[in-house]
Amino acid sequence: MSPGSPYLLIINSSTVENVFNTYLFKALDAYPYELEEAIEALNYALSFEPDNTKALCLMARVYSEQLEDYNAAKSCYEKAMSSQLEMPGIYPDYIRLLLANEDYDQAQRLIDFALTIKGTDKATLHLLQGQLYEGLGQFTSAISALKRSKGLAFNNDFVRFAEEEITRVKNKLPKKRRKKKSNKKKKGA
Repeated sequence: MSPGSPYLLIINSSTVENVFNTYLFKALDAYPYELEEAIEALNYALSFEPDNTKALCLMARVYSEQLEDYNAAKSCYEKAMSSQLEMPGIYPDYIRLLLANEDYDQAQRLIDFALTIKGTDKATLHLLQGQLYEGLGQFTSAISALKRSKGLAFNNDFVRFAEEEITRVKNKLPKKRRKKKSNKKKKGA
C-alpha cells in the first residue's frame, strides 16, 4: 500500500476517532468519582474533537455539578446544541441547570422544544416540567405534570420517584378550611 492510498486515510481517520472515543469513554467512566482522571480524559477528548456533543455535555456537568460555574456550564450546553440539536441526551441536564438557576422562561422554552425531539425521555421532561411549575409556585399544575410523567415511565423506580414527588408537592398545597358541622339537635323534635 502506498502512502497516498485512500485506505491509509481511512485508517488514519478511524484511528483519530478511536483515540477520541477511548478518551471520551474514560471520562464517562471516571465521572464523578475520579474527577482528576475524568477531566484529564475529557480535555484530551475535546482536543481531538472540540465540538463533540457528548463531550461538551459532560464538560457542562463538570462545570455545573462540581465547580458550580453556571455560565461556563451554560456555554458548553449551548455549544453542544449548536453542534447537534437533535441529540436527546442534552436536554434533561441542561433543563436541570436552568431550573437550579431559576431561569424558568428559558427552561420552559427548552422543555417545549425537547418534547418535539424524537427519542427524548418524555417522562423525565414532564417531571422537569412539574419541577418548573413547583418553582413558580403553581402546585396544581406541578402535580398534573408529575402525574403525566408517572404515566410515561418505563420502570418501577421512576414510578416510585414520581409518586414521591407528587406527595411532596401535594404537601405544599394550602390546607383547605373545613366548616364545622353543628351537632345541635333541633328543638321540638
